[in-house]
Amino acid sequence: MAAVPPVVWYLAIAVTALVSSGVLYALARPGGRWGRHLRSRFVLGVPWGTLVVAALVLLFYLVPQDGLTHWFQPLVIPYRAWSYFYPLGILSAGFAHSGPGHLVGNLLGTFTFGVLAEYAWSHFPTARGSQSFRSLREDPRARIAAFVAVTLFAGVFMGAFSLGPVIGFSGVVFAYAGFAIVRYPVGTIGILLAGDLLGLVYRALRSPTSTATPGLSFSSPYWAEIAIQGHAIGFFLGVLLGALVVARRREGSSPALVWVAALLFAVDRGLWAVYTYGEGGSFVLYRAGGVALLFLVAALVASGAGATGRDLIASIDLSRREAALGLLLSVLVALSAVAVPYNLLAIADGGSGFEDESGVEAGDYTVYYAEDVPDRFVTAFDVPGVQTSNVTVSGAIVVSEQRNIWWETVSERRLAFDGTQRIVLGGPTYRRTVVVNRTGWSAVGGPTTYRVRLRVAGEPWQFAHRSDPARAGPTVTGRNVSIDPLPGRADDPNAFAVNVTWGGERLGRAPVPANGTHVEVGGLRVIREDRGLYVSRNGTRVQVARKENYN
Repeated sequence: MAAVPPVVWYLAIAVTALVSSGVLYALARPGGRWGRHLRSRFVLGVPWGTLVVAALVLLFYLVPQDGLTHWFQPLVIPYRAWSYFYPLGILSAGFAHSGPGHLVGNLLGTFTFGVLAEYAWSHFPTARGSQSFRSLREDPRARIAAFVAVTLFAGVFMGAFSLGPVIGFSGVVFAYAGFAIVRYPVGTIGILLAGDLLGLVYRALRSPTSTATPGLSFSSPYWAEIAIQGHAIGFFLGVLLGALVVARRREGSSPALVWVAALLFAVDRGLWAVYTYGEGGSFVLYRAGGVALLFLVAALVASGAGATGRDLIASIDLSRREAALGLLLSVLVALSAVAVPYNLLAIADGGSGFEDESGVEAGDYTVYYAEDVPDRFVTAFDVPGVQTSNVTVSGAIVVSEQRNIWWETVSERRLAFDGTQRIVLGGPTYRRTVVVNRTGWSAVGGPTTYRVRLRVAGEPWQFAHRSDPARAGPTVTGRNVSIDPLPGRADDPNAFAVNVTWGGERLGRAPVPANGTHVEVGGLRVIREDRGLYVSRNGTRVQVARKENYN
């Protein structure tokens, strides 16, 4: 069956969307009501604050992150929130993104939840008797500027108090949603569904058709990719700000609707995914505990949105609203405080941990390759009831004492699949690419042995790591064959030797022969045919190894 050109699918989506919208317009017959509603809250009916914020986020991706010239490979590492000792990361993490998909997803969230949050804030004063431009507080220009300023503050707040080297605008998007839920719970759920629709349309335009086949995955479980603590901080920050605004304006929505909206939003956006690190690179998901927390979150949000000024404890003049807002603030502070010890951890205090290893330098970064080493950050503090001391990592690790970075960038499993990976490093004034390369042989009936080398693009290779020798299961006349990766010789990716032993005694050793040739080792003829390695003696021939084949 002939493939349908993508432009046909684009036209199909555009035409059906226009037709469906036309049907809606004919049925609703708004008669200008939609425009009047928008103009009652927005100058000229346009959400200027949201547009400015989206433009700033896009501009950061295009210029500091170098997305203008490297759209699919932006600079990411220097703009993560590594610690308080690296202010650039703290200031930029809430606005930087790991790639175009990440960027577009958060921009879609901004254009949905951000618009509703700005509508709830309003460009025009909402109090009875107020008048635009009469004072700074009532000036639409100042109110738009205030919306943008609070958004920028929220982005920096995310970088300062999110746990781990976070990146992305999603924390602010969650703040938008929290703010909107307090005032417009039903509208927030509608926006939530609209956001899902926009995401689906974007994916359909980007990939009109696709074919999926089973394959290996080297990603963490999807719930372990959720920055739940950072998202929760953004959400509660938005709820707290929304509750303060609603209380001051004496506006509000039904607590029941707020409860439902908060619960559905938290379910849809994965705020139930409470997890910790396990041993051997695993993750532990506390699903039941997370679901229980959702109901507490819904109750807390509804209380903050619907609490009145009536006394709760008259003897200390504590109102229900003050108690609810104080509880929201306490939760926000508690969630934020979790990240402080980790952000105060200095790499220089404990060293990189690779003093005896071979690494390559790229600017103020050094890239090492190591296996089964303790994670420098995860193991820094013991969490009661959670095993973190046994968390180890294996792969290419980026270290920068100047930026307080220690991070596994390419895992050993990922490298074993791809063979070669590139790590983009740099900063506002420069960009470097470090190449990580692996070559190896899989012994028949035995393990795999391999060598890893590193280099800065355009510079010579440097030897980084070799695994233990791999011994093949088959024997020939009692002789065992093993493949041994050779140290050094970084310029030669095929630096492996064949060892032949008998009864534990070495009979011979020689380099693995080139394709189409053979070598005599320990009374055996070792033959290389394409990716296969064979040995023969007295008419007996068996395969002992096969060169690794990468994706």
